[in-house]
Amino acid sequence: MEKKWEIKKQPSTEIVSHLKKELNISEALAILLTQRGINDYDNAKSYFNPSLENLHDPFLMKGMADAVSRLKNAIDDQENILIFGDYDVDGTTAVTLFYEFLTSIYSKVFFYIPDRNNEGYGISKESIDFAVEKNISLVIVLDCGIKAHEEVNYAQSKGIDYIICDHHLPDRSVPKAYAVLDPKQKGCRYPYKDLSGCGVGFKLAQAFTEKFNLPKENLIPLLDLVAVSIAADIVPITGENRILAYKGLEQLNTEPRLAFQHLIPTNIRNNVNISNVVFSIAPKINAAGRIKHGSEAVRFMLSKNEEDCRRYLNDINSLNNERKVLDLDMTNDALAQLYNINPTEKYATIVYDPSWNKGVIGIVASRLVDLYYKPTIVFTKSISGEIVGSARSIQEFDIHSAIEKNADLLTEFGGHMAAAGLAMKEENFETFKIRFDETVKELSNGKHFKPSILIDKEISFNEMTRSFLESIMRMSPFGPENMNPVFVTRDLLATDFRLVGKEHARLYVHQRDTRITFPAIGFKLGKFGPKLEKGLSFDMVYTIGMNYWQGKGTWQLNVKDIRFNE
Repeated sequence: MEKKWEIKKQPSTEIVSHLKKELNISEALAILLTQRGINDYDNAKSYFNPSLENLHDPFLMKGMADAVSRLKNAIDDQENILIFGDYDVDGTTAVTLFYEFLTSIYSKVFFYIPDRNNEGYGISKESIDFAVEKNISLVIVLDCGIKAHEEVNYAQSKGIDYIICDHHLPDRSVPKAYAVLDPKQKGCRYPYKDLSGCGVGFKLAQAFTEKFNLPKENLIPLLDLVAVSIAADIVPITGENRILAYKGLEQLNTEPRLAFQHLIPTNIRNNVNISNVVFSIAPKINAAGRIKHGSEAVRFMLSKNEEDCRRYLNDINSLNNERKVLDLDMTNDALAQLYNINPTEKYATIVYDPSWNKGVIGIVASRLVDLYYKPTIVFTKSISGEIVGSARSIQEFDIHSAIEKNADLLTEFGGHMAAAGLAMKEENFETFKIRFDETVKELSNGKHFKPSILIDKEISFNEMTRSFLESIMRMSPFGPENMNPVFVTRDLLATDFRLVGKEHARLYVHQRDTRITFPAIGFKLGKFGPKLEKGLSFDMVYTIGMNYWQGKGTWQLNVKDIRFNE
C-alpha cells in the first residue's frame, strides 16, 4: 500500500535559533529537539541525561499511603500475600518484579496468573477461591483490576483485601478495594499518567522502600523488567517512562537477569534497544500466556540457576514456535474471509472464527491492520460460549471510543486508543459487526484512512556529521511520542544493491554533489531492486541507527520508503 509522506510543521526560527545558540548545536538538531518540546538548556540536560533522581515522589499517587500501610501490616502480622497479574508481557513482568521485591524481605508470598482461556482477563473468581484456599488475606493486583467491581466485592465478602495497581482507563468509579493505584483515576495528582502496569508496581516498591528505609539499590535489578514492560505495552517513552526505560536498558545491557541473558541475541548483547525488546524478547515472554500459561513466563524470569532457566527457556521457545504456526494459519484464514470483500465498502475489518486460538487473535489483528490500514477486530469463541475479540487500531483512530459507543451490545470491554479487548453474547455479534463499521464511518467522517509517514525534517547528507549522528543516538530510547527521527533526503543513487532473504534490500546510498555514502537496509523493500539496479535517482525516507556485527557498530540508514525520480 502506497504511503503518504508528510513533513512535520517546522518550529519557529526564533525558538530554533535560541536553542541552537544556547546549546551550541546544529540547526538540524535544534529543530528535532524543539519538535519534542525541548526548548531550553535545563530541558535538554534532563532529556539527554535521564536520572532516577528525577522520578516523581510515589506518594503523590492517590492511594499510595494506604497501599504501603496495608502491605506493612500484612508483613508484620505474618499474613499470606498473593501477587496477581495479567498474562501478557506487562502483567507477567509486573508480577515477576513485585514477587521478587517482596520475597527479598518476606517469605509468605504466592503469585497467580489467570488462564487466558478458562478464566479470561482480569481478576477471576477462580483466583479468589485460590486465595481462600491458601488463607490469603491480601492480594496485590498488577496491570488489571480497575474495572473489577463485582470481583473485589466478592473477595471482600471472603475477608480478602485488594491493592489494585493498574494503568488502564477506569469506569466512572473504581472498585472498592483497600487501595487503588492508577494515575488515570479521578482525583489522582500524580504528575505522570502513562506508566505501564509494571511501572505502577515499581512505584509501589519504590514507595515501600522509601517509607521503611530499605536500600534503594535493591530496586535497580528490577528495572530491566520495567523496560521490557514499557517496550512491549507500547506506552509513551516520555517523562518518567523515558527515565525508567533508559535505566532499564542500562540494566539489560550490563547486568540482565539470567532469563534475559538467554533471550538477547548474541549480535546485540550490550547494545539492546527498545526495538530489540519488542521483536526479540517480548514475543517469547508473551508466548507462554498466549499458548499455555503466563505463570511459565514468570517462573522463567524468576529463575536463578542455569538448569531451571534452560528448562523454562526450552518450553518457551517451543511455545513461541507453536504461536508462529498458529499466527500464520489464522492470518491466512482471515485473509480468505476477506478475499471477496471490496475494501471501499467497509471502514473496519472484522473477522470471526470460533476455532481460532484466543491467545493469538491480537497478533492476527495487528497483521490485518498492516495489510488494510483499518481499525480491526478479530473474534473467536471462548470456553464460556461468549464471542471475544481483540482490537487493534491505526494511528489516527481511537478504537476504544468506537467500542464504547456500542457498549450496550457487550458484556465487557477495556483497553486504550490503540488496542482493546471485548466480549459479547453470540446473538449480538452480527448486530455489533454492522454497528461498529457504521461507528467507524461516522467517527472518520466517511473517509478511508491512508497510511502516512510523518517526516521530522528534510536533510542533506552534508548535515549528517559524526557529532549529529551521535546526538541522534543520545535521543534514545525511541518509542511512542519519542520516535527515532525520520528524515527525507533527495536525489540519491544506489550502489551494491543485493536482496537479503526474499524481500529485504541491502544497499549503499549516496547523494549527488556530496562525497558521503551510507549503508542502508530496507525491510520488505526488495521490490525496488530492479529500479535501483538501473541507476535511477530517488528520494528516500529513513531513520538512522547502528548495525552491530561481532560487537562492532556501524552507522546504517533504515529505509522506510523510496520514490523514484522518473
